Amino acid sequence: MIRLLLGSLVALSPLPVVAQGPASTPAVRSPEASPLTLDEVLRSSARSAPQIVEALARVRQAEGRSLSAEGAFDTVFDTDSKSRIAGYYDGTVIEGRATRPLTGNGGYVYGNYRASRGTFPVYEDQAYTNRAGEAKVGALFALLRDRVIDERRTRRTLAGGDIDVAKFEGEMVAIGVQRRAVDAYQTWVAAGLRLRAYRELLDLAERRRGAIGRLVELGARPGILLTENDQNLVRRRALVVRAEQDLATAANALSLYLRDGDGAPLLVSADRLPPDATPLAGLATASPIAAPVARPDYRAILTRIDQSTARLMLAENELSPRLDLRGDVGKDLGAVGLGGPTRTPLEATIGFRFSVPLQNRAAKGRIAEARAEIDALNQRSRFLRDQIAVEVDGIVIAVDASERLAAIADEERRLADRLAAAERRRFELGSGDFFLVNQREETATDARVRLIDAQARIASARAELAAATADRASLRLVR
Repeated sequence: MIRLLLGSLVALSPLPVVAQGPASTPAVRSPEASPLTLDEVLRSSARSAPQIVEALARVRQAEGRSLSAEGAFDTVFDTDSKSRIAGYYDGTVIEGRATRPLTGNGGYVYGNYRASRGTFPVYEDQAYTNRAGEAKVGALFALLRDRVIDERRTRRTLAGGDIDVAKFEGEMVAIGVQRRAVDAYQTWVAAGLRLRAYRELLDLAERRRGAIGRLVELGARPGILLTENDQNLVRRRALVVRAEQDLATAANALSLYLRDGDGAPLLVSADRLPPDATPLAGLATASPIAAPVARPDYRAILTRIDQSTARLMLAENELSPRLDLRGDVGKDLGAVGLGGPTRTPLEATIGFRFSVPLQNRAAKGRIAEARAEIDALNQRSRFLRDQIAVEVDGIVIAVDASERLAAIADEERRLADRLAAAERRRFELGSGDFFLVNQREETATDARVRLIDAQARIASARAELAAATADRASLRLVR
């Protein structure tokens, strides 16, 4: 009878399960559902995340301001006309002028055409032209103030710097989004692996219940043993329910970064969970030794220093005296008009304008303001440079510690699995204790979950390292 009962117990009890890793049993997936990869999530996030799209819109906004600043160098055409409709004189004059600012000097060049008909008073004698009108070209050059820099060129420089700053800030936004996308994916994978571990633990108790029930019916075991097993079932079902909730929560958080072609969030199903813990390896980051200039936020500060330097140069320019040289060449065309033959020969003029600012407190105030801003930005860049170095070193320490803890957790899981398997075998042979076999199984599952958590911490630390070193390739931000 004892041999019969032991044979029934062995036949009805689950086979020993020795886990080979933190997720040794593959998830059940529909044939058409392929496992979701981190690369897919990162590419979807980089393409459709609203924060990244917004940052790109900020860049276009800065480019629009830059185009407006370029408008200061547009060629301008204007016309002016005057006719006497009453009085002794009946003169009419019309003039057209095209002016183009110089891009390398504060001056400009222009072309002018003027034609007149009728008579003019002596104090408007310059209005006369020959019958075909007068053509004139001229230029003005700044020799001191506005020669090297002026307000137009400064606005263009500042607008170009705004584009760079918007791009750098957009890169920092994208890096932050991708960093959070990695965390969301790793959290989802870890939640799926924990759920798988708890379901396997529950499955052990459910399969054991049938064997225990048969033994109780045969009188080989007391009925309280079945009650104790049911208590374990309830406790393990509660673990599964909490793990299912954690997985659903993680999938909901992941939908912020996993999006369809129209940018709408996608709620990933459990069918797409990876079959093992391989995705928890994290990002394959480059060498952590990187210059601070690789960080977009540091480069943005350098760009702002350049902008403040441009403002300083403009303010210093306003303290300089103005010395402008101008000249033009004109020629009346066609038959002699009412103004006489004196307008027919080629005319050329040259002149200059000189002015000195005696009191320019506005410019001096802007100089002091720009210098103070440069000093502040230099200190900010120095602090950020030191902060980046400390941050990267700290993350490297965290990665190393996480890897060592994961190795210890893996060894603990392996030993716990061996103890659980041995205790199950003893129980199946009738010499084990029911309480002890359940404790061994739960300890093995706890060790497995701790290994999953340790691997998730490694993945999180590696993602943080990629963000701290602005590793765009690892974060799939290379366009």
